[in-house]
Amino acid sequence: MSSFAEKHPKAAQWIREGGLFLIFSYVVTFLKWLLLTVLQPLFQNLIGDVEWVWPNIPIELFGVPINFSIIGNTLAAGGLAFTIANLITIFFGECVNFPLQRNITFRSHGPVVPQIICHFLATIAVFLVMNLFTNIWNPVTAHFNIPQGIANIVTTVVTGGVAMIIIFAVDKTIFSENFGKKKEEA
Repeated sequence: MSSFAEKHPKAAQWIREGGLFLIFSYVVTFLKWLLLTVLQPLFQNLIGDVEWVWPNIPIELFGVPINFSIIGNTLAAGGLAFTIANLITIFFGECVNFPLQRNITFRSHGPVVPQIICHFLATIAVFLVMNLFTNIWNPVTAHFNIPQGIANIVTTVVTGGVAMIIIFAVDKTIFSENFGKKKEEA
């Protein structure tokens, strides 16, 4: 591998970063799945059945009525309990993921505050995409009586995949050598 790295340093860097990024992302995704599996029923017991959605546009998919929303969840999608559990899970995951990716995968020494802000904004984008997915997926799984454990695995894999794509693109940018430097410094 060292001769490959000498001959193709950029490719070797992409392979190393991509491999570490995937490994850390899968580990964090598994931790998030465990946390979601525990938190969702916990919040369901604490909060009960509370619907919280925006913009709440009724649609039908596969014969299943769905209240399309980007923020929050209908009762069929888990309601406020799922939304809170999902937000905590995402926040926890990124609190673990950010330092791993910054310090080990990308070996960044750039400006940490701007990196955190950019990573946080990317996480918000990921949350919106994930929430849109769960607002469609959860009512479909409930309608077809798919067991919650299986539904959570699919939710975690799909949303984790989306998160990996968005976060990798952002991390590759914000953890680069030139991030935060003025053009004449770079």
